[in-house]
Amino acid sequence: MILLLGASGYLGRAFARELRRRGYVFIPLVRRAFDYGQMSLLLQYVRKTTPQLVINAAGYSGRPNVDECEHEPTRTFQANTILPQIVARVCLATNTPWAHVSSGGIYSGARVIEAGRVRIVRDLNQPEIRELYDTHPERFLGFTELDPPNFTFQKGPCGFYAGTKALAEESLQSLGAGYIWRPRIPFGEVDEPCNLLSKLQSYARIYDHVTSLSHVDDCVRACLDLWEQHAPFGIYNVTNPGAVTTREVVEMIQRFLKLDRHFEYWADEEEFYTQGALAPRSSCILDVSKLLSLGIKIRPVKEALAAALKEWRPASPPASHSDPVLLPLGRAGNPVADRFVHL
Repeated sequence: MILLLGASGYLGRAFARELRRRGYVFIPLVRRAFDYGQMSLLLQYVRKTTPQLVINAAGYSGRPNVDECEHEPTRTFQANTILPQIVARVCLATNTPWAHVSSGGIYSGARVIEAGRVRIVRDLNQPEIRELYDTHPERFLGFTELDPPNFTFQKGPCGFYAGTKALAEESLQSLGAGYIWRPRIPFGEVDEPCNLLSKLQSYARIYDHVTSLSHVDDCVRACLDLWEQHAPFGIYNVTNPGAVTTREVVEMIQRFLKLDRHFEYWADEEEFYTQGALAPRSSCILDVSKLLSLGIKIRPVKEALAAALKEWRPASPPASHSDPVLLPLGRAGNPVADRFVHL
């Protein structure tokens, strides 16, 4: 049995779909039904249910975007830094493997080949760097899992969201056997608020930058493949291989969806940050060689984008009843007999 925390979130729902497709017995938990942020409650629950794996897909990224995290520092810190430590400590105490969904947004820039040498460029939007990327993208290499994060409180400036995610990773290094999975800006074929493709269609003006991306279902499949194949515990970048510019994604949206609208862009970084954004944004490329070296299959990013847009569809209406979320064990101590609530 697998315990899934944050089951109502964008990635959490994708994990639930894939776990169901693979035939796993799992318990999806949402915090409003069971406060797994209380260590004593979670410890009791894990001891009673004895899961094979605890997946922490919970977190707070702000609504409608990470700027909200700047206004909600306590909530952001509790969800993104404190909760992962609680989960890992509970799992350490119960000898339970854990997996934490982190973020590739704790990096900024890429490793760039220049004059036969590799150097780290933090700002991919410098005009000369962007020109180099547009003409020679093959000279841009992603950050590997061995590269220390550089979009953090210690190596700022960074947004509060990225800072809290980086702190979580640092604190988890010594807390037992676990996976740290790093997706990056998820997207998919269903039109919903957390989908990058939906966001780009809703923005009045668009911020153009170079980045890695994660198809939401490709990402969770790769994560679960790691678990099923008994891959070594540790950190894994889980993005679709390659990188794209926002302009390339918008051009694909226009080509496949044939939208009758003109997309406008911020003129430059200064205009974007003075008129459009509060928190600094991460623009980065991640290397997935470690993932691929273990035989994990994941589509190149442009192939995944094209497939998502070919299959584009509106979100399904809410079901009359949804997956039950198990509350803390009752006196009988029987998970099946306990009462349920609906998402």
